[in-house]
Amino acid sequence: MGKLLNGGLAVGGTLLAFGALKRALNPRPRYAPWEKPRYEDFEKRVCIVGGGFGGYSAATKLTELTNGREDVGVLVIARDNFFTFWPMVPGIVSSDIDSRNVAQPLRRALITAGASFRRAKLKEIDHENQRIVTDGGLDFPYDQLVISLGGQPNFFGIPGVEEHALHMRGVEDAEHIRNRVIERFEEVSLMRGEVPESKLTFVVIGGGATGTEVASEIHTLVHEALAPDYPNIDPNRVRIFLLEGLPQILPELDPSLQRAARTRLFNEHIEVMTSTFAEEVTEDQVRLKGGDVIHSENVIWTAGNRPNVAIHDLGLPVDERNGIKVDEYLRVEGFPGIWAIGDCAAIRDIREGFEGRYVPPTAQAAGQEGYTVAKNILATLDGREDELEKFAYKPLGQLVELGSDFAVNEVMGVRFSGLAAAIFWRLAYLVRLNSPQSKIRIAADWISALFVRPAVTQVRGTSQE
Repeated sequence: MGKLLNGGLAVGGTLLAFGALKRALNPRPRYAPWEKPRYEDFEKRVCIVGGGFGGYSAATKLTELTNGREDVGVLVIARDNFFTFWPMVPGIVSSDIDSRNVAQPLRRALITAGASFRRAKLKEIDHENQRIVTDGGLDFPYDQLVISLGGQPNFFGIPGVEEHALHMRGVEDAEHIRNRVIERFEEVSLMRGEVPESKLTFVVIGGGATGTEVASEIHTLVHEALAPDYPNIDPNRVRIFLLEGLPQILPELDPSLQRAARTRLFNEHIEVMTSTFAEEVTEDQVRLKGGDVIHSENVIWTAGNRPNVAIHDLGLPVDERNGIKVDEYLRVEGFPGIWAIGDCAAIRDIREGFEGRYVPPTAQAAGQEGYTVAKNILATLDGREDELEKFAYKPLGQLVELGSDFAVNEVMGVRFSGLAAAIFWRLAYLVRLNSPQSKIRIAADWISALFVRPAVTQVRGTSQE
């Protein structure tokens, strides 16, 4: 009898533990479906346009600050119903990370927090009536409006880049790069005779964090995933170039970490060319300033970023180079009730020693801007404008992963590299994912990769046959 009782208690305790874990991983929405008022019915309405790091951070912080209040409604409008967790995007190239786990479900996260969401594209702002107009003619009112439209690639007028180069701005771009590598291997496996050098040469232009990570991920894809599946192709025939216009790659890092990264790339036989500028990109080559030519049909552009061109249609003051003009509180100059953050905003850096510069267009900066703008909007709505907070960018460091077993990190002034840095990179970003399902899936993928070699496929539609 005692054994049965103990067994029953053990089973019951296990079930309770699983139930508690399930509730923790699936929090209840702030409002039940029948409780939540329509966005238009709230007394004070905050509309946030853009679902990237800036817009998402602003929305979640605002719902957190207004928890327990029923007078503030938050609406996020974005062209996609997912939030791209940018630090993990390069990992899609090597299939180290599944793209569905990088595309975080935006709608569910916002509804759970108590905000509303609509997938739409901003068309114009009706300043007189305080409404925004989206594609299809739908309009939404606002008392406070946040513009966080992000950025887009800047090709600097270099001929052929836009037409012939792959870009790296999100999940789909990373999948395109992976598929391009696989496609080249499929093509070469069918060739008889001499294989053109351009087929298996990959050129990544831009030696910042994104470009450096992409070059390393291509190496991982080729040597760890594709090599066993294409025994007739010598992976050492694949050439990977990383071009950077500055004297060093990863210019935002300390020189010691730059050297560590450069050594890692050298060991992977990635050819790094610094102080090098592309002059033209054609269908099968990259022409460099000085006359040199790299024969390649596979060019990836990661070298520049500019504000989203859509900001020019909103009737707001724009700095052609840096974005929408804002003051130190992130308010758009001359437009009370409108704020701008992220890559589309020209935000001056007020830190000592950085006077005259602008806050860099990074995910880290956009997240901090989102938190600040949320606090300032709430202060404005409550008539506490004397409590507005100036935005002061506080860089926490830089994490750059170069393969599953190596990273170069600088965190709060502490610099380290190697396997320990790679483990830190993974843990640091894993806990920052907003989707519990993605956390579990990515952790499971990383653990399984310790025992099973990666395998990748190229999924093509019937239109490509």
